[in-house]
Amino acid sequence: MTERETLETGLAGLGLTTTSEISGLLLDYLSLLEKWNQAINLTAIRERDRMVTHHLLDSLSVLPSLPSHVHKLADIGSGAGLPGIPLAIARPDIRVTLVEPNQKKVAFLRQAKGSLGLANLEVIGKRVEDIPGASYDCVVSRAFADLPDFVRVSERILTPKGILIAMKGIVPYEEIGRLPSHAKAQVEAIHVPDLAASRHLIIVRFDSIEEATLPS
Repeated sequence: MTERETLETGLAGLGLTTTSEISGLLLDYLSLLEKWNQAINLTAIRERDRMVTHHLLDSLSVLPSLPSHVHKLADIGSGAGLPGIPLAIARPDIRVTLVEPNQKKVAFLRQAKGSLGLANLEVIGKRVEDIPGASYDCVVSRAFADLPDFVRVSERILTPKGILIAMKGIVPYEEIGRLPSHAKAQVEAIHVPDLAASRHLIIVRFDSIEEATLPS
């Protein structure tokens, strides 16, 4: 099976449809990641087949759980652009903002935006604490080790129906137990094709804002 076939089979396994243009852009992104990884440490994964599963398919596993009202999404602590760049490629109708304070990584993210022609992608080279509030329908991250910290720094940049999505391995029950009382966590188990690891989305909504309607 070719790399493109592996990707497209994996996308079908996630219940996602794609086009040859989208598949091509996703693989072009991996090529940029490989090239820049030789100069700066963007990812410890260097095998292309593992990049397809661990980076592309894992990032895109968020899409079936995105509510229809999400039009602006922020990926905080974006690092190498994961999951934000694959999401921006797959969903050109969503405005995606990558928030990353490391300036070497910011240089890569801006290069990727230009090289891939992603008009719906914005790169902000700041900490999330330094960006304007009440701006995003969804904030997602693979980078935050601690769920309460993710909630603390991200809640203020949500719009009234906004949700947070933390991408995790095993369910972090202890972290969920430390969430503030107005934060309500919903756990979704996800299966990433060809990725032999436990994966979960922790979707957080807030009593203080109108609840979003999540997909069933």
